[in-house]
Amino acid sequence: MTSLDIHFKNCLAAPSSLPDQQDEMTVAMKMVNFTDNWVELVKHWHLGYFMIPATVITLATLIANPVILVCIYVSRALRQETRYLLLANTLMADLLFLILNLITVYCNNLGAQMPRQFCEVLTAATVTAYCAAIFTITLMVVDTYAAVRWPLHYRDLLPPARTHRILVGLWVLSAVYPVSLAIVTEVLRKDAPDRTSLCLALISLGFTEGGEMVRVHVYFSIGAIICTTLILYCYIRLYMVTKTQGIWRSRYSRARVTLLAHGVLLLLYFCPGMVFTVELFLLHKDIDHHFRVWISTVNMCIFMLLPRAFAPYLFGLRYREISDTLLQLLHRGRGLGQSRSETTVA
Repeated sequence: MTSLDIHFKNCLAAPSSLPDQQDEMTVAMKMVNFTDNWVELVKHWHLGYFMIPATVITLATLIANPVILVCIYVSRALRQETRYLLLANTLMADLLFLILNLITVYCNNLGAQMPRQFCEVLTAATVTAYCAAIFTITLMVVDTYAAVRWPLHYRDLLPPARTHRILVGLWVLSAVYPVSLAIVTEVLRKDAPDRTSLCLALISLGFTEGGEMVRVHVYFSIGAIICTTLILYCYIRLYMVTKTQGIWRSRYSRARVTLLAHGVLLLLYFCPGMVFTVELFLLHKDIDHHFRVWISTVNMCIFMLLPRAFAPYLFGLRYREISDTLLQLLHRGRGLGQSRSETTVA
């Protein structure tokens, strides 16, 4: 066993034993040693190359998402539809998450010494954006169920004004716990160094004090259970309500294709969060730390980005209204370009 292996295991003592080990090493010192060893493993395995797929996927999404957002907000009809407001909120949450995640990836791989407070704010904002996207996708499924189940009362149930209030409440709900946890951590972790060379949500959340660690697990577990239960219930009820209407008989019917596309996208959105939750749970367990670093890097640089790359196409451009609006904008832009060139020639 190498000295690096021994050092890594010493850093992963269970949180429950931390109070008994204050004379040997404080929580802050364990974070520092854990961070230094993580950086060494990243350099040893050349994991910095994962910046390349992370950058490519992020840039592709940063091009597609604003296009759909423009289509939604320039059309008054689309702005009055609840499903498009929810879609726009998902895309905005994805944009925020992608930008924050890319900043984190670059800072970590370039070895930038960032202030500890900045890392905590960055972590809180990233978790908020991720949770907001998950909650909004869950609401999109609930919205679809309400539209099919109560078509005559749907407009009264979810008018645009109420949808805006729900979205504001959703962002508040997503931000309350990460922000409060960052504040509590800053107050309790007074002996931590002012600067850090590695900013990871896994480390920031995984080295919280014993009581807060339990709350972190409860927060993510309850959120995942509630969202998964709502989605499964709505889809099962949708199938039961519509199975007599003949829309599921054809193997390639629009309903089947739509359900398959949404199912794949939901799986892609939820799986990285589940992986992160498992990582958080196993952080202080005696497992191969090389495997831990690999899984965390791949999850952060690829798995969490894939659903955001597919969302504009599976959720956005599949809507005929958005596609038509985009074509109208392109034709309008082409027409303006031609008229300007004719004016210049004349």
